[in-house]
Amino acid sequence: MSINKNNIALIITAILSSQAHASGYQVSEHSAAGLGRAYAGDAAVADTAAVLARNPAAMTRFKHAEISGVASIINPSININDHTHGETAKDISPVSFVPASYYIQPINDKTAIGLAIFSNYGVTTDYPKAMQAGSLAGKTSLETVNFNPNIAYRLSPQLSIGAGVSLVYGTAEFNRRLGSLSYAAPSNNLINMEGSDWSWGWNIGALYELDNNNRFGLSYRSQVDLNFHGHFTDYLGQATSKPNQTVAASLALPLPAIAEFSGFHQLNPQWAISYSVQWTQYNKFKEIRAVSSQCATGTCFVKKENFKDTYRWAVGTTYTLNPTWTLRYGFAIDQNAGQATLSIPDTDRYWYSAGTTYHYSPALSVDLGVSYIHSKKADFVEQTPTGENDSFTSSGKAYLAAAQINYRF
Repeated sequence: MSINKNNIALIITAILSSQAHASGYQVSEHSAAGLGRAYAGDAAVADTAAVLARNPAAMTRFKHAEISGVASIINPSININDHTHGETAKDISPVSFVPASYYIQPINDKTAIGLAIFSNYGVTTDYPKAMQAGSLAGKTSLETVNFNPNIAYRLSPQLSIGAGVSLVYGTAEFNRRLGSLSYAAPSNNLINMEGSDWSWGWNIGALYELDNNNRFGLSYRSQVDLNFHGHFTDYLGQATSKPNQTVAASLALPLPAIAEFSGFHQLNPQWAISYSVQWTQYNKFKEIRAVSSQCATGTCFVKKENFKDTYRWAVGTTYTLNPTWTLRYGFAIDQNAGQATLSIPDTDRYWYSAGTTYHYSPALSVDLGVSYIHSKKADFVEQTPTGENDSFTSSGKAYLAAAQINYRF
């Protein structure tokens, strides 16, 4: 049984899974304090150094040097029902660990610098090796890390601005299997690709403070274009004209631009509210295309995509119980980035979050945050390499937990 290159492309949607539990392949897990309020107000609250992941201008609110270290755990439970073959793939996304660290250093009463090391994008999915839909599934892994130095300057008592540059490193691995193309051995490999790349981006932000209790943040993080350089293996020889051949290849992937508007209002000594609207520019993502001079036409595979810009709305509250304990609650709606497919079971997600801070001393604090994320069910149809239509249903949820330690010098 044979397949052509365009059909091979149908299985290479490696980095487009929603299992990062934000729209598309986005990662939101930047801080434990933010997680407790579903990241509502993160570009304006500025309660820890982790604000660097959202708005560099907020560094001017820090009077002392501060360092924050974050460890987040994502435990998704995503199931895919294959109605055509009568199979169910359970827990297609493994537990993930997402670390981050931040440092802010005030220079004087108007200027501050900082360094953030975190991730905005990443995903890992792994379908059962013997799954009959293996040619549309398989294993997918994308990991990125962002090294992001920033500077901020206070233009007036109310207005601060900030900017930074991003050096992003990414690695990707894609593996697909024969599945129903080979009933005798569905676990046999069909294609495999691994690659890595470095690229640059930039970010800007502004913070407007009506007074010490009311402020607004606005930030923008540019698109980063990664072009993964690595090796592509074609086990059937449909793209390279020779079975089991490995060739040098590259695959371009945009990490979309992100803009966020946030507000924070301290209503009284105990209660505060915060909110955010985040926009992600997924419409710039048009296709997945891997190229190599050693593939028959110069293109190893290509797949058109129909992504759209997404929005995320969040609202949260902060309650100061006493000088030692602070409590947080939050809710968010995370809009899907594209029509659901087997490799992109992307649906709207609902975040229910809570968290707390323990103030050990004026210099040392510990944040804890948890979230339950509910995803809508999605029914969809995929065309197999042989031209048949298979029907699927995806359903899922996720549990997130994060811990953060903050130290003020």
